[in-house]
Amino acid sequence: MRKFFYAASALALGACLWTGPVLADEDDVTAWRLFVTDHEQPVVNVIDALDGDKLDTFTIKGPASLYRTESGQTVFAVQGSASVVSVISTGIAFQDHGDHGDIDVDDPELLDTTLDGSKPAHFVERQGNVAQWFDGEDKARLFTEKAALEGKPQVREVSVVAPHHGVAVPFDKHAVVTIPNPEDASKRPIGARLVDLDGKQIGEDVACPGLHGSAGSGSLYALACDTGLLLISQDGDVPEIRHLPYSDKLPEGSSSTLIGGKGLQYFVGNYGPDRIVLVDPSEQDAFRLVQLPTRRVHFAADPIRSKFVYVITEDGQLHQVDVLRGEIAHSLKLTEPYSMDGHWSDPRPRITVAADKVFVTDPLNSKIHIVDANSFEKAGTITVEGKPFNIVAVGGTGKAHEGEGHEHAGGDHAHEEGHKHD
Repeated sequence: MRKFFYAASALALGACLWTGPVLADEDDVTAWRLFVTDHEQPVVNVIDALDGDKLDTFTIKGPASLYRTESGQTVFAVQGSASVVSVISTGIAFQDHGDHGDIDVDDPELLDTTLDGSKPAHFVERQGNVAQWFDGEDKARLFTEKAALEGKPQVREVSVVAPHHGVAVPFDKHAVVTIPNPEDASKRPIGARLVDLDGKQIGEDVACPGLHGSAGSGSLYALACDTGLLLISQDGDVPEIRHLPYSDKLPEGSSSTLIGGKGLQYFVGNYGPDRIVLVDPSEQDAFRLVQLPTRRVHFAADPIRSKFVYVITEDGQLHQVDVLRGEIAHSLKLTEPYSMDGHWSDPRPRITVAADKVFVTDPLNSKIHIVDANSFEKAGTITVEGKPFNIVAVGGTGKAHEGEGHEHAGGDHAHEEGHKHD
């Protein structure tokens, strides 16, 4: 068994980890919410993950990809076709007090804060710092989550040379931005560059041919290249970038989509249509392949049971992958087949985890499937009008003081209901 670096902070644990029923103390409150987009309609549905009830529906400008922040206080709805990014206050906030975390539970709210721009795409947030990328612009925008919540984002713009499909990674006083292909900016970026908040380059460019795919895990942020991963870290004032080359033991290929582990420091990437690669940056032999039965549709890391990743394949099976053992631990037939043939943006399932449940959207059947993460058995469904598509979860357990709101906080009874809403 490999040793993985435990990277979650106490605050991150307080904000997202919950492994069982609400504790007996009357001031312990558990709240989990799902934010779900529709594949065709410009809406975001907010659902109580503990009892399946719809809490609200927000009308936005276009179909959206959703990104939650580390704190869980905000969800950003990136609407590429509508050229706008909307900001949602989740209504769930945690305050770290060392030996415990306080929870505030309020109504979710679609804020007035928006970002308008040409072809908004990759969104990255780290430690409260946000970078929003626009494929149609020659600059990336940097601001803080706190300012966005307050409706006063003081946006800093840094040059990315030319419009291209890239990404920016924010730090306190710097950002890492991708470098467009100088011969054809419509092709994948060729490397990464460190800049300060005035856009001034720091150090030398780092090559990363075919750059596509990025994710964070603990203190590291990774960019996927044709040749391996670029790992970005910051131990001092200035971030550092190092190249982790693919192992010679791997077959020909590369990753173009990454996710990062929570609690354990690892990355998972696609490696061909029917394999994934597990990446442990702390190991000399950092890469291991896992063969899937059919082509991968979507994958997500479990932030609570840190050693597990969930992968749904086009045959409708949900797989629980043990990243420590490097193998599929369990598989469960969940949906009808969703072929990966056709357009890349066709409606297909997406996965998230809330408390002790795994939630999988089933857009062609207007459902969200629920799987018990501990027994890995079906635990019910939630019916959602339309084609539920992208999904993120926010929540946890904390201390609530007298007089503070905790509507929709849920409890043991929510699990006894079985979440059946067909």
